[in-house]
Amino acid sequence: MLPLNYLLFLQIIIFLFITPGTPRMVIISYSMNYGIQKCIWTALGDISANFIQAILVIFFIGTFFSDYPEFLNTIKWLGVAYLLYLAYDIYTSVPKNLIKKNIRIKSFFSFYRDGFLVAATSPKAWMFFPFIFPQFIDFNQNFIIQFMILIFTYIILDFLSLVGYALLAQKLIIWLKANPKVINKISTAVLIFIALLISISNNF
Repeated sequence: MLPLNYLLFLQIIIFLFITPGTPRMVIISYSMNYGIQKCIWTALGDISANFIQAILVIFFIGTFFSDYPEFLNTIKWLGVAYLLYLAYDIYTSVPKNLIKKNIRIKSFFSFYRDGFLVAATSPKAWMFFPFIFPQFIDFNQNFIIQFMILIFTYIILDFLSLVGYALLAQKLIIWLKANPKVINKISTAVLIFIALLISISNNF
């Protein structure tokens, strides 16, 4: 069975992934300095960390929500607040310098490690899974199957977006320098809209 409001879940993560956050800034920089092939290892490191984070989170909270479903409403509003926080954080963020001049030889493992550590040490990732995932899971059904659908959707789209940023880095770097806040503003508006949809939905 598909998770609750699966299409809304897709909208949330797609718009999160098009935002040039820390992992995507790393990918853009690595793509320009080391090439696309090395970036694939960085992307693999990123999704490996996300998978581990999601597993730890969902198996810790899954049984709890099955026993205490009334807490789902609390999680709903925490999720709304978190999306608004993300919108604010994205809107107020200052685009960083996308090109690093100090280029050194790095092994494939070091690219994987960098991607893994960037994702594993991100507070946003640790907050995203417990605040957002439960809102799309029916805990009266087999929540493990629903979780697997959500996490594999998440990591596949995450990987594709990272590789997409690597492929487009040479062109994106010129556009982002000229329009550093455009993507941030678009993503902010969309996140606020999605938070509003969640707040008025009766399915959570």
